[in-house]
Amino acid sequence: MAESDTSNSRQTPPLMIVISGPSGVGKDAVIQRMKQRSLPIHFVVTATSRPSRPDEKDGVSYTFVSTERFEEMIWQGELLEYAVVYDQYKGIPKAQVLQAFASGKDVVLRVDVQGATTLRQLYPDALLIFLTAPSEEELKERILARGEMASEQLELRLATARQELEAIQTFDYVVINRHAKLDETVDTIQAIICAEHHRVHPRKVTL
Repeated sequence: MAESDTSNSRQTPPLMIVISGPSGVGKDAVIQRMKQRSLPIHFVVTATSRPSRPDEKDGVSYTFVSTERFEEMIWQGELLEYAVVYDQYKGIPKAQVLQAFASGKDVVLRVDVQGATTLRQLYPDALLIFLTAPSEEELKERILARGEMASEQLELRLATARQELEAIQTFDYVVINRHAKLDETVDTIQAIICAEHHRVHPRKVTL
C-alpha cells in the first residue's frame, strides 16, 4: 500500500490525534514507525517527573522535570492533561500543541486509556484511535515477551486491559495491531488521518 497523503490540502484545522490502548499493544512501535515516515505531524513529547533511564534521552523519550517543576506546570496551566502514574507525574505540555497548531501541523499524543478519556472530555473534537491486539492471548504473549514478570503482575496487566477495553466507546476508531504487520497498522492510521481531513464538517480543537 502506498503511503497515504496526510497533508492538510483543504486547509482544514489541524487535528489532535490521540493514540491509546492497553499496555503491550505496540503504541510506541507504531509511533516510531510513523516518525520514520517523516510525516507532516508533530509528535508531542510527554513530560514526567520520574528519573530518566539509561536508554532514554531528554526531549526525545520524555521531557524530564523535577516534581517541583511539574507541580508548577500544573498550577500555571501549562499541561493539557496530567496523571499520577506509580507515584510520579506524567502529562502533556500545552506549548508543544499550540506551536504545532500555529504552524498548521497535526499533533499526535500517546497516552494511556485514562488520559484519552480525559482528553475526550476536555477536547470533544480530538481524534481518538484505540490500538489493540487481535486477541487477549496474543496480548498476554506480548506482555510476557517484555521480560520476566510475576504471575500476579501479569494478571493485573490483563485485568487492566479488559477494563480499558470497556472504554472503547469513547474512541472514534479501533485499529488492530497484528503481529509482524506494523506497516499495515500505520497505513490504516494514515488513512484515518487522511479521511478526517476530508470531512465536510472538520474537527476543530480549541485550546
